[in-house]
Amino acid sequence: MLPVAQFVATLSCIVFAGAAIYINLVEHPARMGCSTQIAATVWAPSYKRGTWMQAPLAVVSFFGGTASWLLGAGIGWLVGAIIILAVVPFTFLAIMPTNNELLAPGRDLTSPETRALLERWAMLHGVRTVLSLAASAIFLWLLVRA
Repeated sequence: MLPVAQFVATLSCIVFAGAAIYINLVEHPARMGCSTQIAATVWAPSYKRGTWMQAPLAVVSFFGGTASWLLGAGIGWLVGAIIILAVVPFTFLAIMPTNNELLAPGRDLTSPETRALLERWAMLHGVRTVLSLAASAIFLWLLVRA
């Protein structure tokens, strides 16, 4: 049971981190290379689809890491689990206000304010990327040294 929990925690965390890196380094910069209106128009469905992938990955990784700790794998698994879970409250507390502004009905998608919101969103999403990379590194390190 322990190897399964460790595998699930690590795999889901790495997939989350990979998607987050892709968003920060490829997808969002590509859309920001377009006009603000196009960037904001494309951001909305991308954000909604990404939520359905990334949120479950973070939660599954948390449960896998926590289960590994409970099964005796060591406190490092709990640390990694808490770090990856941190993306969830961070999203609700720090990113959702920006998301809500970007998704507000009647928003002028051509405005400099919209562009600034998209730029702020990218910086905030970068925090999620760093958190997921840190948790992934912890999980991988724990697997390698075991």
